[in-house]
Amino acid sequence: MSWDHFALLHARVEAELAKALQRGHGLGLSEYRALIQLATVSDGSMRMQELAEAVGLNQSSVTRLVARLEGAGMTRRNLCSDDRRGVYSVITDEGRNRLASARHTYERSLSAALEQAGVDPVFTPLVLAVRGS
Repeated sequence: MSWDHFALLHARVEAELAKALQRGHGLGLSEYRALIQLATVSDGSMRMQELAEAVGLNQSSVTRLVARLEGAGMTRRNLCSDDRRGVYSVITDEGRNRLASARHTYERSLSAALEQAGVDPVFTPLVLAVRGS
C-alpha cells in the first residue's frame, strides 16, 4: 500500500459522495460534514474555528460554507456572550431535517463507492482497512 493509492481511493470516494449528495439533496460534501459536526455536539453549536478544524477547512472557506448554510436556513450565527469576537454556527431544525434526509444517501453512496473500489486489487487492502475487516 502506498500513500498515493490511499489518496486516489480517497479522491474517488469523495467524488462519489459529493455527486450523490448534490444530486439527491442539493448539499455539498463540506456542507454535509459541517451539519454532521454541528448535530453531534450537545447544543448544536461550534465556534467557527472549531468547525473549520472539524471539517478540514481554513477560516475563509468555513466562513463561505456557513454563509451558504445560513442562506439555506440550515444554520444561524450566534455571537459569543463572553467574547464578542467569537462567532458560533448553530444548526437549525431545517439543518437537522436536511441532514437526516441526506444521511441514508451518504451511507449508501459510501458503501457503494467502497464496494466498487474494493474490486480493484490495488485498493482491496485499503478498503478492508477502512471497513475494519
